[in-house]
Amino acid sequence: MPASPVIHWFRRDLRLSDNPALHAAAETGSDVIPVYVLSSWKTQHGWTGPARQQFLLDSLDSLARNLEAQGSRLILRAGDAAHELRRLVQQTGARALFFNRDYDPFGRAMEQRIQSVCRKLGIECHSYQERVLHEPDAVLTGSGDPYRVFTPYSRNWLNQTKPQPVPRPQHLGSVPSNLDSLPHPTLAYWSLPATTATLPVAGERAARDRMKAFLQSDRLTGYQTHRDTPAGQTTSGLSQDLRFGLIGIRELYHRCTKVREQVEAKARPSIDTYIKELAWREFYQAILFHYPHVFEEEFNPDWRGLPWPGTEQAFNAWAAGRTGFPIVDAGMRQLLATGLMHNRVRMIVSMFLTKDLHCDWRLGESFFMQHLIDGENASNNGGWQWSSGTGADAAPYFRIQNPWTQSQRYDPDGSYIRRWVPELAGVSAARLTAPPKDGRPIAPGYPSPMVDHATERDRTLARFKRHRHP
Repeated sequence: MPASPVIHWFRRDLRLSDNPALHAAAETGSDVIPVYVLSSWKTQHGWTGPARQQFLLDSLDSLARNLEAQGSRLILRAGDAAHELRRLVQQTGARALFFNRDYDPFGRAMEQRIQSVCRKLGIECHSYQERVLHEPDAVLTGSGDPYRVFTPYSRNWLNQTKPQPVPRPQHLGSVPSNLDSLPHPTLAYWSLPATTATLPVAGERAARDRMKAFLQSDRLTGYQTHRDTPAGQTTSGLSQDLRFGLIGIRELYHRCTKVREQVEAKARPSIDTYIKELAWREFYQAILFHYPHVFEEEFNPDWRGLPWPGTEQAFNAWAAGRTGFPIVDAGMRQLLATGLMHNRVRMIVSMFLTKDLHCDWRLGESFFMQHLIDGENASNNGGWQWSSGTGADAAPYFRIQNPWTQSQRYDPDGSYIRRWVPELAGVSAARLTAPPKDGRPIAPGYPSPMVDHATERDRTLARFKRHRHP
């Protein structure tokens, strides 16, 4: 009699290479039943939208083809994950369930429910570290407390030995042909409209091609110099691939360190800078793990209850890329057109919303999550709280970026702005990096600046000071 099968539950690990839980499931020697459970919300969600869901669907389609190439089959279910996995265990007689761990409060709560289901069914339940190089409880202060500041966290993180990638499974066995699976869904499953964004190619192969191109380019060896330049492709371009687990963080890290060993000494600081960005990603996941209240309120208790007097009209102008500040509008239009935005520009537009327009950071956080295909709840929350001055290791409230000088510094020739704001295609760089002196629009059909930065900066400083010293 053949051994009972085991189940691998895909989550944010939509790949076969360097997948610890899938590898462990295959190592049992039993047939592996791969399953993905679609969420059951409809019409609208505070944390996602058409672009990211389309990228998810394309990634699932690619995963299904990769599994079929190995003689397996992806089982698709929909609804409550604990309920659907219980049903799958009962249908297949599976003896064990394998999955990779999550670190946000919602994913952890689901894991606890599923572990309870497995105990009641009398089957094994195995979870693995996959999304991070070091789990939140592994990087702590000398007294065993979570870090609240990035620099000491990063020193500890960098000094720890990093786990090695695991091999791609060579044999997953077969899936019973009579096991029911949903047809491949479209956005209509969530009652979402078709996305208008132009998305990168999804799937493991495309992600690995992007990783290879990055590792072989001067985008890695020149990262320290060029990463803040928004025009062109100056960063890794791998954020959406890490978000959906189309590449493994272990493999990415070790391939970066291998390049570091092979390049000239002058290029190594750039690679170190990129690796530190991976540490930032894990710092914010650790913050969310240890302080899950950051989704609802400011991390820094000094700023809880701070008034945000921004208007709906102001928010809508920002969201549409119609503020009259070219660098802000370029960033927002890039987001709407591609589901992505350069990281330096993310800082500019988020600080503009919170410090110039005085809108609540939670509004921007939600808007980003609804439009970014790489929207990672921990990093997104951390970035918004950083920009608003309320978070862990945040920019001090009195650090308020000037969008005009930011344009001058990071887009001096205006190529990024012109790429995303076609109304400004014929405008000189000098006019794109300073407010119009005559009070008139920079170009026909383009709005005048909706606020005066210096005035709004003073208002923000006064508002924060009043809250701290009423």
